[in-house]
Amino acid sequence: MGDNPNSRESAGLKGGAIPGLAGQAAFTLTRREPSPVPVLIAVPHAGRLYPSDLLGRMRSPGETALRLEDRYVDLLASAVARETGAALLLAHAPRAMIDLNRAPDEMDWDMLRFGAPAGRRGERMSRRARSGLGLVPRRLPGMGELWRRPMEEADLEARLEGVHRPYHNAISDNLGQIRARWGAALLVDMHSMPPLSPRMPGEAAPEIVLGDRFGATCEGALCAAAFDELNRQRRVAAHNRPYAGGYVLDRHGAPEQGIHALQVEICRSTYLDGRMAEPVEDTMAGIVLSLTALVRRLAEETAALGRAVQFPQAAE
Repeated sequence: MGDNPNSRESAGLKGGAIPGLAGQAAFTLTRREPSPVPVLIAVPHAGRLYPSDLLGRMRSPGETALRLEDRYVDLLASAVARETGAALLLAHAPRAMIDLNRAPDEMDWDMLRFGAPAGRRGERMSRRARSGLGLVPRRLPGMGELWRRPMEEADLEARLEGVHRPYHNAISDNLGQIRARWGAALLVDMHSMPPLSPRMPGEAAPEIVLGDRFGATCEGALCAAAFDELNRQRRVAAHNRPYAGGYVLDRHGAPEQGIHALQVEICRSTYLDGRMAEPVEDTMAGIVLSLTALVRRLAEETAALGRAVQFPQAAE
């Protein structure tokens, strides 16, 4: 699996459009045809293409970007996709512009110059939006407000139309194609996280957190296989806490339909320098090996689930 000599890699298929950057795609999809494994890796928070107008609106562009980005996790995902044959969807639009792991209504409407648009007034604000990390991030702990002035409603709609909607359409379309070929499909929603504290004194802190919305978006056998593989590698992993997954999993995970979704959070200390700003080649190579083995194991398990659907045992 993953070494089909008849499988050919397509050139990066570009989609969407970043408002304020003429001709710049919001994301790139790379895949092999036919798909050698039933896996799509998606990276929604590593985009680093900032329009000058967006930077001009930000109070502290450098620090905000460093805090909001899943810094260089796209490099890990790209390496794993090359090694495994998994399809790869990389967002280029930055999280500061629009958060692809939030629903279109998870917005702090007070960020708009004229408040909530018609039809939204009086709606209860989501918990994530209230915290400052909604569809468009508003504030961060220790930094306060991120923006110099309110947004226009047309600006928000341009971000939804150019980035958010086409990105999620690309996920849906490709998962459907993978399921049609394999009988099942797995979305690996890849993120990075700041270092966590140990769960108990004397224990090692988790390096990886697997999220499945508390069992709602992924077959239990897949999650069990993931923990078995990480345990084999002696990687410390946690389940759903503190990261259970967000809108990406909620929207696309449908185990009853053969589409599984698992969020994978990777500690930045496993591949970045002490400032959590730049990659470190040696440590990055180690985590890439671990993630490659993990995705291969999950691909095998997903293919087995698909075979069970496509070729059910004859009734006794």
